[in-house]
This record gives sequence, C-alpha cells and structure tokens, in this order.
Amino acid sequence: MAEQIDVLQEKMNWHWRNSMRSVRFFAVDGRAAMPLPLLLVYARWSTLILFFVSLFTFRFLEQKGLSFPSALRALRSWLFGKYRPGVPSLYQRKFRDFG
Repeated sequence: MAEQIDVLQEKMNWHWRNSMRSVRFFAVDGRAAMPLPLLLVYARWSTLILFFVSLFTFRFLEQKGLSFPSALRALRSWLFGKYRPGVPSLYQRKFRDFG
C-alpha cells in the first residue's frame, strides 16, 4: 500500500521535474528566437535573414558549450573588456585567468 502511495505521489509531481529546463525552439534556446515576432509582424527578406542568422549563431554557440545567457555575457565581456561602469573603481577586482 505504501508503495502505491509513493507511485501516486510521483505521478502527481512529475511536472516539477522539468520546471528548470530552458524553453527550446526546435534545436536552440527559445530566447534565441526573439526575432520571430519581428518576422511575423514585418515579413521581409531582411528580417527572415536576421531570424536565421540568430538561430544558427546561437545553435553554433550551444554546440561549443555556451548557453544563450552565457553567450550574451561572453559577448558583453568581449565588447567592454575590463571596463565595468557599474562598479566604483575602489571596489573593482583585478581580472585573473585561471585557464
């Protein structure tokens, strides 16, 4: 009887197992498909190209091991480098490479 109750509780809570998974749009993270609403509203060749370029770019980055948020963080650090405008210079730490 106790085993049947455990099985029933497991069936009732199955949806919590996938609650932290990222939303997927075909083979990429769903956030990488942000140009899709733009494509639906403004259907032109340029927005179609923008949509596919964003999908293929983030698919490539995921194959290299970067998720969508980490790819954006890597892009931000590549663009701005060591400059961190939100932190006063007194509290800025030195960047170190442990690789």
